[in-house]
Amino acid sequence: MRTGLYISGAGLSLDAMIGQVRAAADAGFDSAFLSQLTSWDALAVLGIAAREVPGIDLGTAVVQTYPRHPLALAGQALTAQAAGGNRLTLGVGPSHRPIIEGQFGYSYDKPARHVREYLSVLRPLLRGEPVEYHGETVSASGQVDVPGAKAPSVLLSALGPVMLRVAGELADGTVTVWTGPEAIADHVRPAITRAAEEAGRPAPRIVAGVMVSVTADPEGIRRGVAEQVGFAAQLPSYRAMLDRQGKSGVHETVVAGDEETVARAVREYAEAGTTELLVSPLGDEREQARTLELLARL
Repeated sequence: MRTGLYISGAGLSLDAMIGQVRAAADAGFDSAFLSQLTSWDALAVLGIAAREVPGIDLGTAVVQTYPRHPLALAGQALTAQAAGGNRLTLGVGPSHRPIIEGQFGYSYDKPARHVREYLSVLRPLLRGEPVEYHGETVSASGQVDVPGAKAPSVLLSALGPVMLRVAGELADGTVTVWTGPEAIADHVRPAITRAAEEAGRPAPRIVAGVMVSVTADPEGIRRGVAEQVGFAAQLPSYRAMLDRQGKSGVHETVVAGDEETVARAVREYAEAGTTELLVSPLGDEREQARTLELLARL
């Protein structure tokens, strides 16, 4: 199982984000992923990081599909891919109704159909192929040509059965969040693997985003997560995954404790079929340093 560092970018300068990518590379992490929020453009930052930091794979987790037409996203992704010598993983997802409708003003109707049509357009564009597609939610006519860029691996943020089926059929894997080892083993891996096999595709990547802290105060860490991002449990796709695991909130998915506790949890993710653990270190500066040091050794 590979290990990557998740960088939110919120409140950070460009130099600080590049510094985190460089620190992850120096520590021996396999990858560094950026999220697409409402500040920095993740693919632009990754293109810059790729030029400055060699020897580490880079990715997005995730870029929202609705606000970016697949022709536009293909151009952005291939530009970052060319800048970094083809080290990019493109993670995409439909996001959530309150964000897409409340912030961007787009309709969030039929998200699974939207994603299926979106990937049907995006994947050939990333391969440099011409596209003529007119679907119910996505239409595109054109081609993207970026010399030197290879088609990046594409992951879909998928938690439920329908989205996991789409991910297995049309993407190279999934990137999850708020998902423990048992849910990976019992739900995510079987569903996406079966879909990939039926579509004649290779074994899918399963990238699990996890908040982790080597700490003497695990309950304090979890309380902090509940206070800061506990609202995420009310989003339908996250609520369904939490219910599937018998958890009341996102804070209960946090891996926190001493080195042995954290190491055991990492092994459980690997045994569950996770191909890459995408880690968000939590705690104060010392706790985060201990967390990254341990994960780099495992």
